[in-house]
Amino acid sequence: MTPVTTTGPRPRSAALADLAGLLADRTRAAFCLALLDGRAWTAGELARHAGVSPPTATAHLDRLVERGLLVQHRQGRHRYLRLADHRTAELLEDLVAAAGPVTESRSGLRAVTASAALARARTCYDHVAGRLGVAITDAMTRSGLLDQAGGVALTDAGRQWLAGPVGVDPAGLRSTRRPLVRLCLDWTERRPHLGGSVGAAICRCLLERGWVRRIGSGRAVRVTPSGRAALAELLDLPDVEG
Repeated sequence: MTPVTTTGPRPRSAALADLAGLLADRTRAAFCLALLDGRAWTAGELARHAGVSPPTATAHLDRLVERGLLVQHRQGRHRYLRLADHRTAELLEDLVAAAGPVTESRSGLRAVTASAALARARTCYDHVAGRLGVAITDAMTRSGLLDQAGGVALTDAGRQWLAGPVGVDPAGLRSTRRPLVRLCLDWTERRPHLGGSVGAAICRCLLERGWVRRIGSGRAVRVTPSGRAALAELLDLPDVEG
């Protein structure tokens, strides 16, 4: 997350209070949660998503960009916005999980179906979350690819698995300052799913090989028939929901 530019040093308490105030607004929070799908949205799409007018959306988005939570770029007439980086996404994930279970009033078949799809499988910035994300993490631990004793670590077997059937060079994942593996508390399952550069690489592999596909324009994904076969072979997950 890009540091906030200030005119001088501030007490940590003031900086924390400012950040909390920035996210305390429901419209800005809705923008940030929508952008957890890892993609860039236009200002108009975010305005429609949050149910606010374009001028209202612009004012909120300007604040989020100014404070370093979002970055923007322009293409033609459109203004595209996305989360600043993976650390911003992890902060939002942790805050949502810390908020505890949330009961949302949903009416209509479409809303209920969308909520169920998000709980089943979704992207959380650039890794897999929901029941699918938790199931993959559990399977990797059972298979000895992850070691969760006293934290989480990628094992030697896990490195070989990544380099082999997944086709990812583990050494290349260490070239960034991002943690290799990180456990994120899943806000729907209340159990951890895998983040970090390994979690991102697995998600990218699933999408690029067509083993999971996005449902519409949101964060929900579904496992394809070829994905169910691949997950059964790679991780002994035969009963993955489609």
